[in-house]
Amino acid sequence: MSTDQKGTRILARTFFNQLRASGYTPHQVIGIATELLDLVTSDLKEGDKDVAAAQATPEQQGSEWRQRA
Repeated sequence: MSTDQKGTRILARTFFNQLRASGYTPHQVIGIATELLDLVTSDLKEGDKDVAAAQATPEQQGSEWRQRA
């Protein structure tokens, strides 16, 4: 296992243990994990949009602007 994978695993285990020690139920932990995944998914989608916009040609950007106006 690489160092990055070990660090990620340690962080996740620490986070989980802190949540459980703070009184969160397993179902609440699942809810938190789901929210984290939703945030990461949204962030990735926004990044994809930014990359697509940066790669668009000036002609495409102009037509998009006209469509929005």
